[in-house]
Amino acid sequence: MDILLKNTTFIAWDTLDFRTGDLLVEEGPKGGIRWLKDDKELAEASRHETIDCSGKLVTKSFASGHHHVYSALARGMPPPPEPPADFREILKYIWWTLDQNLDEESIRYSALATAIAAARAGTTFVIDHHASPNHIAGSLDIIAKAFEEVGISHLLCYEVTDRGGKKKAEQGLRENERYLTLNQGLVGLHASFTVEPDTLAKAVDLMNRHQTGIHMHLAEDKYDQEHCLQTYYQQVTQRLNEAGVIDSPKTILVHGLHLDARERKMISKKPCWIAQNMESNLKNKVGAFSGKDLGDQIMLGTDGMHSDMIRSAKAAFFTGQLHDSIHFDSAYQRFRNVHRYLQSNDFRGDGDNNLVVLDYDSPTEVTKENFTGHFIFGLDASHVRDVISKGRILVKDREVQTVDAPAVLNQAQQHARRLWKKMGRL
Repeated sequence: MDILLKNTTFIAWDTLDFRTGDLLVEEGPKGGIRWLKDDKELAEASRHETIDCSGKLVTKSFASGHHHVYSALARGMPPPPEPPADFREILKYIWWTLDQNLDEESIRYSALATAIAAARAGTTFVIDHHASPNHIAGSLDIIAKAFEEVGISHLLCYEVTDRGGKKKAEQGLRENERYLTLNQGLVGLHASFTVEPDTLAKAVDLMNRHQTGIHMHLAEDKYDQEHCLQTYYQQVTQRLNEAGVIDSPKTILVHGLHLDARERKMISKKPCWIAQNMESNLKNKVGAFSGKDLGDQIMLGTDGMHSDMIRSAKAAFFTGQLHDSIHFDSAYQRFRNVHRYLQSNDFRGDGDNNLVVLDYDSPTEVTKENFTGHFIFGLDASHVRDVISKGRILVKDREVQTVDAPAVLNQAQQHARRLWKKMGRL
């Protein structure tokens, strides 16, 4: 059933133009939005479910350019016996230990918890980068079904790596290929320092055959560059360029911290995208992102730390005052660039009938001219009242409508404790 948004103050996500009136939201993956012209149309539309938006702001819902479902059950997890000394030890003793212990149920509840958190924060589309090396086959289907149960659209991939040996790498490639035969998605790779030449070549071949892109980490830590120089006698971006990774407009390079001027220029001339994850970079002490000379194709992700895209935008802006050239408008542009990436590549699920109703009681006027200032200094996820995905209500009056969220999260907590025990943390 379609949804009627009455007394709407609508803000176009791309132009920030304001418009008021009554808005009909059409249901379904091909649905759109339609302004009602008169009382007759309003009376006819009133038979649909109606949300009164008086005094509220309505705009396009949000999207995440890089997420890690597999990390959802790590919040509050006891630390490893010895504090990691560097980024590689963070991977080895925390994330690679966690992902090796994931099974069907812990993947499912990780995905459900992520989808619920996303919906509550106004995020209706998630681009995810998954790893579960001891439960590879079918893992992407588990995530897709969980996301769809909550109502979150998605673009998934499995993170292929040689760190577990050739057999695991081949299983990862097969999972990507199996999934891509029936679904939109990307080909996942971990990072250059864990991907050997034959695996990289096979991933690019798979990318080309399915006319998609690669989703991988790039120069997150200095070691990625050091390893590439020592092993392949070239910089990471050069290696990926020669392999054909960055020639696809669907490719997403994640992080991109430790790049020199030559690499930045190379990326800026290619159609690929960069996904910035400022909070994760600070947490891992690997540096702070700068968009200098990278071009305009920069979007925001969370790297699995949370699902709150407004929070990610604020982190990019405030930390960027010391490390980047970023202002209100460019922070908002990066926040919204995920939609541009999805639309320019014809990915489904992020149409006009994905909306968020914001209960934002500002003490100052909100206008087209000052909206990005409100976005940085005023708006946050607590203002998300209602969320609509593909014309379907996911959140109404701040309550998830599609699943029993308290029951799901209760189960997630039990699976988290089971996971922690398998990891030897309890």
